[in-house]
Order: sequence, then structure tokens, then C-alpha cells
Amino acid sequence: MALELILVWFRLFLYVSFVTISSGYAEDSSVRGKTPSLVTVLEKLEAARPEFHYKFLGESDIPGYYRVSIENGPILYVAKDGSHFFDGSVYRIEATGFVDVEELRLVSDRERIFNNLDVKDMIVFSPEGETKAIMNVFTDIDCGYCRKLHNEVEELNSYGIEIRYLAYPRAGLNSPAYDKITTAWCSDDREATLTRLKAGKKVPNQTCAESPVSAHLRLGREIGVSGTPAIILMDGTMIPGYRSAPGFAVLLGLKDRI
Repeated sequence: MALELILVWFRLFLYVSFVTISSGYAEDSSVRGKTPSLVTVLEKLEAARPEFHYKFLGESDIPGYYRVSIENGPILYVAKDGSHFFDGSVYRIEATGFVDVEELRLVSDRERIFNNLDVKDMIVFSPEGETKAIMNVFTDIDCGYCRKLHNEVEELNSYGIEIRYLAYPRAGLNSPAYDKITTAWCSDDREATLTRLKAGKKVPNQTCAESPVSAHLRLGREIGVSGTPAIILMDGTMIPGYRSAPGFAVLLGLKDRI
């Protein structure tokens, strides 16, 4: 009987110890119920660079490695013993070529996200007639190619392409770029204010509690946006950089050729 009580207390001690270790990661529900090796990995990462916020994403395609993201940073491939990691692209070798496995995941994630995003948090320029295609555009006020693309919004609309803008101030939070783009989103006339700002005109700064700019910036970083303009199609495909309105029309199957 005494031996049984000792065993019960020992198991309880192990359980409480594990819960205590895991509680530091309670905000990430994906960690709950995972193996002690994952907790060890996260502990080692936090001990090495405690200023970062880490999130467990799942098993890697590479045996023996976890996928862990850094908030506003890259995805890490971390050895399960927590001894080392690497970042960058991982390619799967197939008979027809190389496949970027992370991009495949991101395409799926983007498609799901953009088919559920609330359009009211975007600045939208819609065609007068039928909408034949949608371009979700992460934009920055001071980006030269963003301005060039914005100058072609009417032409894009003429092809039946709807432009849905999301904010991506490249300089980050608490920057002049952030203040400018927040002003557009907090304006009573978002479309007109965004157009004025992209034309280089001065507009008094505005702020508002319901501004989605920070959320847009965070979302962009999470789904692989690193510069502007970055266009996300509704199937999750990302097209980085500028191209002409006719070029987009050809890409979207709305025009035979330029």
C-alpha cells in the first residue's frame, strides 16, 4: 500500500512539473499536449533570445526538425533536441522538379485567409461593371512602384479587376510611413485620401481606434510579404512587385496579350 502511494505521488509530481514547464507557452494552444522535446526546444530558444516570441507551427518535412516561427520574423527549422536550427527555403525533390514546401503551405494559408477576410477593413477600388478578378494589394504610401500601380487602378478596373488594399508600412510601427497610411485608413473618405497621399500631397495625420494597419502589417509578415507592392490573388498565389495593368490582365486571363 505504501509503495502504491509513493508511485501515485511520483506520477503526480511529474505531471505538475510538466504543466509548470509548459505554462510559459500557454498562449500558444498548438503546444498543448506536445512532447517534452518540443517544450525543451522552446525553452532553449527563449533562453538564447528571450526578446523574440516563438510559435510552434508543426512537424517539418525534414525528419527530426520542428517548424517554429518568430513573430515578425522568419520560420525556423529547429532540431528536436534544440541544439541547432536553420532558416530559409526547403525544397522537396520530385520527378518534375523542385518544390518549395513552405510556399505550398503559404499558398493554402493565403487562400483560406483571404476568402475569410472582412473587406470593410480594406480600401477597395471596384470596377463599374462585373468584377472578374480580385487583387489584394499590400501597399506602402512612399513606395514608388506602389504609386505607379495606383496610377493604373482605373485601367485595372476597366478590365474588371477589383483592387483591395491592405496596409504594409515597410518602415514598421511608429514610423512616418505608418502614420501616413494610418491617416488613409482613418479618413472619412479612404479612397480619396489614399490617392492624395500616393500623389505626394500632404494630409494632416489622423488616428483611430479601429485602424487595421497594425493587423495588416502583422498578417503580411505571417504570409510571406517582405516588400511592396505584394499582390495576393484569391487562390493564394502571391505576385511580388509591379507590373503594368495590361500585364496583370494577361496574367489573370482577361486579355490575350499585351
